Amino acid sequence: MSTVAALIDGKAVVPIEGESILQAARNAGIDITTLCYDSRVEPSASCRLCLVKVKGRGLPVASCAQEIRPGMEIITRDSELESWRKAILGLVLSENPAGECRKCSEIGPCELHKLAKEYGVDGHFPGATSGQILDDPNPFIVRDYGQCIYCYRCTRVCGELEQAHAIVPMGRGFRTGIATAFDGGLLDSPCTFCGQCIQTCPTGALMDKKMLGKARAEEVNKVRTICPFCGTGCGINLHVAGGKVIDVTPDWKAAVNQGSLCIKGQFGMDFVHSPDRLTRPLIRKDGSFTEAPWEEAYDLIAGKFRKIKEESGPDAFAFFSSARSTSESNYLMQKFARAVVGTNNIDNCART
Repeated sequence: MSTVAALIDGKAVVPIEGESILQAARNAGIDITTLCYDSRVEPSASCRLCLVKVKGRGLPVASCAQEIRPGMEIITRDSELESWRKAILGLVLSENPAGECRKCSEIGPCELHKLAKEYGVDGHFPGATSGQILDDPNPFIVRDYGQCIYCYRCTRVCGELEQAHAIVPMGRGFRTGIATAFDGGLLDSPCTFCGQCIQTCPTGALMDKKMLGKARAEEVNKVRTICPFCGTGCGINLHVAGGKVIDVTPDWKAAVNQGSLCIKGQFGMDFVHSPDRLTRPLIRKDGSFTEAPWEEAYDLIAGKFRKIKEESGPDAFAFFSSARSTSESNYLMQKFARAVVGTNNIDNCART
């Protein structure tokens, strides 16, 4: 680490080796506009919104890809830079269908339209749109590439972070696009449905099918918790509206997963409100299950457990609990197995 400071908008910042101007600025609380940047993958510097001026340089530089050096004097905002950003946003919007994107209208404002509103870019330059709207039969992800701005955040996250390489850039010029191998559906690709492409996409090009039409962002309450599906302990945000969990997004601040999830954590929470969940005890009578009072069910279980323990001993039992249950329920299960029945034969589907 150098002891010679750099100046960002007049604020002294001590450069760290390998750190970009953008990273240094954000760590110092200075915001620089971006669209193609995702801190978890290598920068592509394709959107050019993060351009900054460096004293002594004839041309502006992309702050996401330029390493900060001791003694640099950097300007992140002035009237010229802001006019360039406004023009770039106008050009980006020119290739998008006019009007609000589906994500903005059914889920909440996307990054692109948030920036457009911030910079007062409300019109479009006349321009052709790609019209690419894919009818992908997968149950999780909407692929509306008519909204794509070719920032390649999705392909870089898929390839560099997840190592799946399910979607890749294709074509040239106006025929540029995002596709799977042989331009097939995601179900026929190496896609693991981790949902990272949805989370990083700054537009409505990639969306969660289950979220469409459920609730607007302002109607949703986010609850931070831990994914219940395995022992990794990934941080997640439950999106709750109307007393129901309607979606899950990764917790970007969680040290364990840093914004990543698997298919179960991302899309597997439907069981919470499943109509198939048992809410009353069922006892098999005459070859079929029938509802019974709790007292009758408890008496039946206690009688059978007592008989097995007397005839075969406590180690004839094996208990298996579910990660989908609460921590308190799992604690009671192991306490019952060890303290009441007297066996250590208890396991859990989340042990691995």
